[in-house]
Amino acid sequence: MSIILNLLLFILILGVIVFIHEFGHFIFAKMNGVYVYEFAIGMGPKLIGKKGKETEYTLRAIPIGGFCSLAGEEVDQDDIKVPKGRRLQDKKAWQRFLIMFFGAGNNFIGAIIILLFISLVWGGSDLTPRISSADIKYPAAQAGIEKNDIIKEIDGHKISTVDDISLYLTIANHKKPTTIKVLKTNNKIKTYKVVPEKKKVNKQTTYVYGLGLKQKKTKGILNAFKYTFEKTKSIFKQMFITVFYLFTGKIRLSQMSGPVGIYSVVGQQSKAGLSSILYLVAFLSINVGFINLLPLPAFDGGHILFILIEIIKRKPVDPKVENTIHTVGMVLLMLLMLYVTFNDIFKLVK
Repeated sequence: MSIILNLLLFILILGVIVFIHEFGHFIFAKMNGVYVYEFAIGMGPKLIGKKGKETEYTLRAIPIGGFCSLAGEEVDQDDIKVPKGRRLQDKKAWQRFLIMFFGAGNNFIGAIIILLFISLVWGGSDLTPRISSADIKYPAAQAGIEKNDIIKEIDGHKISTVDDISLYLTIANHKKPTTIKVLKTNNKIKTYKVVPEKKKVNKQTTYVYGLGLKQKKTKGILNAFKYTFEKTKSIFKQMFITVFYLFTGKIRLSQMSGPVGIYSVVGQQSKAGLSSILYLVAFLSINVGFINLLPLPAFDGGHILFILIEIIKRKPVDPKVENTIHTVGMVLLMLLMLYVTFNDIFKLVK
């Protein structure tokens, strides 16, 4: 029964994130007079549909993804039913930029609203990178790091929040000691070399430092806004660094997670309560928005890149060339998704 409930929750979470994203494209397309053929949640065969004045609203069979079909997106699209001037290609560059950007932009706005709601209802967290516990059985405490130490740097990287600690300890080069600089309770700065303990957890190799990072709860409207701002900034930082290390090879493709990996996380978060589920929605919403803005073919960022090239050159890129590049990009993206999905399945059954 729990498997079915987790699956339904997983579908609901993805559906909400996709809806937020596609609604951003939809509303800005409407605001700028672009004809919208279909607003769809899900992919594959159509399950149900409702025809509006001009747009059909549909729910499709595969509960992953969605789309907002705009007139003029395809180079060979020449529908005589679409009024003159209402194709995407007919619009000015800045209008097309807004339409492409606000899929991701809506994800960011939605995430900020959710984080603010969480902090107002359940309270926020103090993100100060303070150690809440240091187990003497593990390397960090043995090296000299203590409870209430504030971590300032890890391997030369500045630490601003408790999230930074988890991030930089995860991507540290574990073949050599990790350099950790801390501010002690007596206001002195100390630097330690810590060799993490290698362990197997759920058949996965992990490196344990023995540091507790429990965050103190905060209450009140001002603290809620502070938490929302700092947490949003922290998630963006995590995404930027993760993508940077992915492209530079310091994070392997095998460490990425797709829908199957997200399903596993949904199961874990559902046990922690509604606030944890909402946080996951906010976190994934920022992730989806960030990834979509990468200047890669088939992503919104790829379309924005061509718009920026058009603005700089004062001449649009040949639509056939652009469409070919996006098509190739979409094929490569599908292959990547298959690789990540099979890798997630392999992790579960290994």
